[in-house]
Amino acid sequence: MSLKDTVVFITGGSRGIGEAIAIRLAKEGASIAIAAKTADPHSTLPGTIYTAAKAIEAAGGKALPVQCDIRDEQQVKAALAKTVETFGHLDVVINNASAIYLKSTLETEAKRYDLMHNINGRGTWLVTKLALPYLIKSKNPRVLTMSPPLDLSQKWFEKNPAYTVAKYNMSLYVLGHSAEFAKYGIAVNGLWPYTTIGTAALNMIDEAKGQPDLRTPEIMADAALEILKKPVSFTGNLCIDEIVLREAGVTDMGKYATTPGTKDEDLRPDIFIGEPDHARLRLLRIQHKARL
Repeated sequence: MSLKDTVVFITGGSRGIGEAIAIRLAKEGASIAIAAKTADPHSTLPGTIYTAAKAIEAAGGKALPVQCDIRDEQQVKAALAKTVETFGHLDVVINNASAIYLKSTLETEAKRYDLMHNINGRGTWLVTKLALPYLIKSKNPRVLTMSPPLDLSQKWFEKNPAYTVAKYNMSLYVLGHSAEFAKYGIAVNGLWPYTTIGTAALNMIDEAKGQPDLRTPEIMADAALEILKKPVSFTGNLCIDEIVLREAGVTDMGKYATTPGTKDEDLRPDIFIGEPDHARLRLLRIQHKARL
């Protein structure tokens, strides 16, 4: 699939992984609607929908900055309608917006719980639902959600159960919608990083401050592109960025390291990465070293 003239609606794309994906798709000739809350500069975080739009245009794509809170049904409806009014159609929805709070049950206030579940699970469902009538009309409809593989080991729940359940909701919608939308020819997949991604937002989280051995958002952007280029028969998968890229023939992962020279095996895996993913990646790394 070529992304030239493809219209993409991405949530939470004013910075970080979302912005990186938008810029990467713009380089392929895509038109991007950036639907995020940040229209005015944040006091501590860089990036707005307008700075992201400028970066998209600089990369060769067309951009539409739309201020949108995905918890608000009317705002989502208006943002999607504006996208189609501007670009003529809609082909790809990327559910990137997410809220995180890595605390125990006693430490998690109800408002924090509500925020995570309203953005992560409900937001993903709402955006996808409201985009569906437009996607059905597309020749190459796709939904890509930034959600993890489903590993029900207790270790992922014991420290921050509210966040884990909120993120797993997004993954469950990947599985559910991929089956439900198959009759429309819509491919629905998830994508998650094998290692923690270094973003400005990461430094806002106490548990992640100063964490070494990270990768840049560009690895997620390149992996997203590979997934979107696959045929629509590729659906219902919860993908891992490095695995996607290595299976596509990419061998140089060093370019994504925030610390140059860091070996792949020294990078710390992100949360929700289980043994099946480790085993699959170890094999791919061995195969690539053998070829070199």
